[in-house]
Order: sequence, then C-alpha cells, then structure tokens
Amino acid sequence: MIIWLALSVLAAPAFISCAGPSGKQVETSWEIENDKVPLADPFILLHKGVYYAYGTGEPGFRVYTSTDLEHWQKKGIALDIENSWGTKQFWAPEVYYVKSKKKFFLFYSSEEHVNVATSDSPEGPFTQSVIKPIREEKGIDTSMFIDDDGTPYLYFVRFTGGNVIWVAEMTDDLLGIKDETLTECISAVDPWELVDARVTEGPSVFKHKGQYYMIYSANHTRSQDYAVGYATALSPSGPWTKYPGNPVFRRDSPNAGGLVGIGHGAPFKDKGGNSMYVFHAHQNDSIMYPRTMYINTELKVAKDGTLSMPGEVIHPVVVK
Repeated sequence: MIIWLALSVLAAPAFISCAGPSGKQVETSWEIENDKVPLADPFILLHKGVYYAYGTGEPGFRVYTSTDLEHWQKKGIALDIENSWGTKQFWAPEVYYVKSKKKFFLFYSSEEHVNVATSDSPEGPFTQSVIKPIREEKGIDTSMFIDDDGTPYLYFVRFTGGNVIWVAEMTDDLLGIKDETLTECISAVDPWELVDARVTEGPSVFKHKGQYYMIYSANHTRSQDYAVGYATALSPSGPWTKYPGNPVFRRDSPNAGGLVGIGHGAPFKDKGGNSMYVFHAHQNDSIMYPRTMYINTELKVAKDGTLSMPGEVIHPVVVK
C-alpha cells in the first residue's frame, strides 16, 4: 500500500502505518534527515520492487532508494568523477536497465557534453571503458527511447540557436549515435517558452496507442516560469506537433501547491503500473538552490490523446 503524505520537518521519528506482507497494518519508524530530496533534473527507475532516484546535485551522481516514493534513503555515489569524463557540471542523469545487454546504462551530461556509463547494478558504480563523451560537440540532457522494433534513439539538447532538442538513432551497443540520423525536434518559439531565454530541454519520449509523446521543459531553469509542455509525432524522429494548450504543468497549475520553477523531470510507472511524473522545483519563491525533487502522481492521456498532469504532488523526504 502506498500512502501519499505531504510531510514537513519532523524533530523526532515519524511512525507510519503501512500494510505488511500479511496485509495487517504494521508501524514503521522513519527518522527524517532532510525534509526535501536535494535532486534537480530528477529521474526515477523502478527495478525489482525498489525505486531508484538520480539527479543533478553531487560531484558525480548520488543514488537514493525508496519503496513507497515518499521516504528516500541516501545511498552511495553511483558515478564518481574518477570514473567519468569531466570534472564539473554533472547534470541530468537517466538510468535504464536494458535486458538484452544485461546492463544498466547511465546517460548524463558533464562540462556540457553528453556521456554514457554502464554498471551491473542500479546503485553503480557506473564506469566508462573509454572515458570520452559520446560527441565532441557540446550538448546536454540525454534521454533514451527504444521503439517497439528495437531501434534505440537518443534525445538530447544541442546549442543550435538556443537550447534545441534533437534526436539520433543509436549504435547497437548503445554507446554512441549515428550522426547521419541527427534530426531537429523542438525549439523555443511559443510565448510561454520565451519568458526567460530561448530554451527547450529535458526531453522524455514514450509511445501510447501508436503515437509518440515528447515531454519537455522550457525557459531557463532559473525562471519561476520554468514549465512543462509536450508534443506528439507519428515517428520517433518527428515531425513533432506541440500541444496548443501548453504548458501542462507550471507554477499557476491548480495542483502546483505554491511550487515555482517547475520542470525537467521524467515520466515513470509505479509498482501498480500508474504513470507519474518526477520533476524539480525551486526551494521557494525567493530562493532557487538547491532545487529539489517532487512527484506528480498522475500523468494522464485522455481518449482524445490529450496529455495532462492532474495528480496530487508528493513532497518526498530523506530518511535514515
């Protein structure tokens, strides 16, 4: 049973009533270490009944684990700077388990270059056999999508007239891309995307009933109007059509609960198969850093194909 709670700072352990293996209610004690999970650009992987969260926030990347999405325990560094390319600006990690490879793949940015590392465990350590970026050209915000026919695609941001989202087919080993397939997807042209800087970034792609959906964020991450929109296509490479009702999640959304600087997250499914969206927001309406992780509990695609995020917002905490 998952219990959604909005917790504030607790001075003593919190006792939560949960369903145990027999179905009976059991009492679990949590000692709150931090009332916010200090991850920006967050990504959640569900693997063998455990949620793993990664994000911008460490030199390298730390991993957090949870069984209920509300309480997260700090684990080790999944990727350290000794086993990676670059020494700074470690941003936007996304981790995927690829069954055919029997490996976990961590895509990330460092020093504004896109990289990939692998591991046998979701907790790492992730390493690069050849320590170099995927491309010599600068880029950020990598996200992988494997289509039904097995073709892998990598979406990422190139600095081609602002932050612009591009896609390319990947090589069979998932460690590189086919440059000849590079295709532009999304750029900032609509008024809501141009409040602060010419930025579209943080892409995530999924397929639903034969249609491809790209969720992305726009505006500079420093902006309180940083927000989430989406586009659709009939092919992983586009052409992409932006939803005319964008943005679908922003500080003025009814369920935002006072959060500002909402964006750069990723969709995921919980243990029950429900679609959700993890994202970051500013500390408050006057302080940006450290940006912290939140979860919208419902990512919904209506019968007419319209995507929305009407769920309650979970305020996760770090526990001991």
